[in-house]
Amino acid sequence: MPLTIRLFSCVTLLLSTFLLFSACDEEDDPSSMEPERLEISFARLGGQSILNMNTVDGEGDLNMRFSSPVAVTSDDLFQVYADGVLLEDTESWNSKNERVTIELQEDWRDGPTYTLETSVPLTSPGVEPLEPFSLSFSIAPQPLSVVRLVSDTVAFAIDGSTLNDGIPITGPFIVTFSHALTISPAALGDQIDLEGPSAVNFTVAAQSDSVFQLQFSEPLADFTTYELSVSAALGEEVGRAFDGLELDFYTGASAEPDFPLLSDEALMTKVQEQTFRYFWDFGHPVSGMARERNTSLNTVTSGGSGFGLMAMVVAVERGFITLGEAIDRWQKVVGFLENAERFHGAWAHWMNGETGEARPFSALDDGGALVETAFLVQGLLTVREYLQREAPGETDLINRITALWEGVEWDWYTQGEDILYWHWSPEHEFEIGLGIRGHNETQIVYILAAASPTHPIEPSVYHSGYARGGAMVNGNSFYGIPLPLGNSDFGGPLFFTHYSYLGVDPRNLEDDYANYWTQNVNHSRINFQYCANNPRRYFGYSEQCWGLTASDSFNGYTAHSPTNDRGVITPTAALSSIVYTPEESLAALHHFYYHLGDRLWGEYGFYDAFHPGENWVADSYLAIDQGPIICMMENYRTGLLWDLLMEAPEVQRGLDELGFSY
Repeated sequence: MPLTIRLFSCVTLLLSTFLLFSACDEEDDPSSMEPERLEISFARLGGQSILNMNTVDGEGDLNMRFSSPVAVTSDDLFQVYADGVLLEDTESWNSKNERVTIELQEDWRDGPTYTLETSVPLTSPGVEPLEPFSLSFSIAPQPLSVVRLVSDTVAFAIDGSTLNDGIPITGPFIVTFSHALTISPAALGDQIDLEGPSAVNFTVAAQSDSVFQLQFSEPLADFTTYELSVSAALGEEVGRAFDGLELDFYTGASAEPDFPLLSDEALMTKVQEQTFRYFWDFGHPVSGMARERNTSLNTVTSGGSGFGLMAMVVAVERGFITLGEAIDRWQKVVGFLENAERFHGAWAHWMNGETGEARPFSALDDGGALVETAFLVQGLLTVREYLQREAPGETDLINRITALWEGVEWDWYTQGEDILYWHWSPEHEFEIGLGIRGHNETQIVYILAAASPTHPIEPSVYHSGYARGGAMVNGNSFYGIPLPLGNSDFGGPLFFTHYSYLGVDPRNLEDDYANYWTQNVNHSRINFQYCANNPRRYFGYSEQCWGLTASDSFNGYTAHSPTNDRGVITPTAALSSIVYTPEESLAALHHFYYHLGDRLWGEYGFYDAFHPGENWVADSYLAIDQGPIICMMENYRTGLLWDLLMEAPEVQRGLDELGFSY
């Protein structure tokens, strides 16, 4: 075939194909076709069609689109009826007059039959008009819900997005439902329950068919957790699906404090005096030692008794007891310790308060407890230094205290290693194998062990054992606050900052690893910030309600901390940190006493712990939690106990041996 013929055939084929596809495009594009008459392209309520007697959700506006621009001859071309009743609406068109939005001036309701219609033909240039039409539709029944709950001016977060706390205690509660209720207020009240520590009586009054008021017969308790519930059975009563409502909330303050207001100085004195009664009035009648807790009967504690001995010094200075009364008690305690069972000089954690026999703290812990012994010796040396200052004639008692402290075989508890071990007993020996490693509450063990004139340890024991060769340094930061030491995130429980420093003055204490004032201040600030930020969303936590440390809990004893947070606040944590965080601790003291005193304040001061979210308050007092409150509060006020222990020449020697500056 000649080339020209072949080219012509190809061009003809391509042109035919192009025309064919062009023709298909013309047919598929409605905009290129001239309609014969004006038509409705779609009619929707929200995103749902209403062209075929549809039942729709009732969310949004009516929207219609037409096949050609409509001649808009009125701003009311369309009418909307509900069961024949004309409704108010507004109409707005797009720029091409092809689409109209009809906005109803009230909410859509299930029940009525709605009708959208026009009473005049709709016209468009060049096409046949659209004759008057009518579209009917209905709204699907919607479930019932509580859409708003307000107490006074405080709105609840019904979706749980934020904690419902600070709720006014007087009410009333205003409850708004999504739909009208067809039952009486009294019948609605039968479906509502409000639970707290005690029964809450209330009445229900209607403000409209969907808004109701709950008025309490008396104010709710302040700073208390309640649960408001609306039964799902309400849905059956009103003929709508209803999931019910369960909402926990925490009330705010009452108008009046629980106790008359005092100056901060007077309040601290009151707290110290009331707390001191645990060691004085409740001290064991035979030994004079401190009972482990207020239910311990005949079991006394070595560490807690050390704290109690220091508390007695404070009590003399504050006038709670006389010096003569204190000396009589110290004589009793020293006589008991001289005859109590000892294990290479160390006392047991627990002892029989009459006989001095060791009582097992656990299955293997039935002998010497070196850490508790150190806390006891800290108290004994503080008393000795106080006697040398205030009653130097008490030479016999002074010498007997010195003999007790010099009898502790600190070096025995190393097993010949560069570390001190916590426990030893004749039966189990060092089977527990718990090395005393820092940083935590046990630093004083090493300071006293290095200070001993009879059984000292080498400095390497401190550096390798407690300091772990420097591994206790971490330099982590929490809430932007650096924490020089520790192996626990956020620093651990706050008793780390208390027990060793009831007598050892941390204000200028520094070694190769840290400045201990910075460590303790920052640890306390981090604990405060954690509670104030409340990442686990516990009721009650705030800038005035904070402090996580070891204490009783609503489900057993545990060392509360930011990494072991169970919603339990322990008063000793914030109060004993007053030397480190005075402003924050005083705020906590005010809250515990003036706001929560009706439930927290008892015979021996503040109860051990409380869980605001569970409305739980311990009925217990523990010696190791009571003592630091008295002692650290006094150190904040006068520095008394720091001054006394730091006067002991042995303590100074121990600090020097370990390389501390102070």
